[in-house]
Amino acid sequence: MLVAAAVCPCPPLLVPEVAAGAAPELDAARDACADALGVLAASRPDLLVVVGPAPEGGTFRQGTVGTFAGVGVDLSVRLGAGAGEAGAQRLPLPLTVGAWLLERSGWADAPVQGLAVAERLEPRQCVGLGGELAARADRVALLVMGDGSACRTLKAPGYLDERAAAFDRVAAQALGSADLAALTGLDDQRAHELKAAGRAPWQVLAGAAGGAGLAGRLLYEDAPYGVGYFVGVWS
Repeated sequence: MLVAAAVCPCPPLLVPEVAAGAAPELDAARDACADALGVLAASRPDLLVVVGPAPEGGTFRQGTVGTFAGVGVDLSVRLGAGAGEAGAQRLPLPLTVGAWLLERSGWADAPVQGLAVAERLEPRQCVGLGGELAARADRVALLVMGDGSACRTLKAPGYLDERAAAFDRVAAQALGSADLAALTGLDDQRAHELKAAGRAPWQVLAGAAGGAGLAGRLLYEDAPYGVGYFVGVWS
């Protein structure tokens, strides 16, 4: 059963070595993520699953390596403790950011697994996948990585789309109140058009939380660089 969840954004810029001179601009987001990880640790889970978007779905064992070399920084992290296997698969970038958050927090509270969710996975399938995650252990916690729309300003990665602010407002309200119906109801096609990479992972969270009776709280909401970033906790 799901006992706690943390929702965090997944831009590589969260990592100071990647952000370089712009690192202070996301200090508030990093602090909120640290607080959210504290809630996960306090829930004493038997298993933590890091969930994030990727072009294709996949699962990752504890100790799998992720790297920021693709964004120009010679920095690697592991998914929880443990040694990776030679020649093994590498974490997608959103899960790598999640692994970095765990490493930064000193996570040692429970075994860790990774789940990449295909960005175009249909809502119904996302919800079903979440239900499967919640059944993996008696006490499951999720670290859910994902961004809102990337179309909030003219300089945003997806340029300005007038629908973006409204989409993010609905997502933020749902994440902050643990509104499962609202999360499940996010339109996958509109999310794709607005480049909202968090849609599928958030709907996995909604599926995992069914029947758990968790309450939500939003710790951070902003749109730096024209991208919607949210940090929330469910417990």
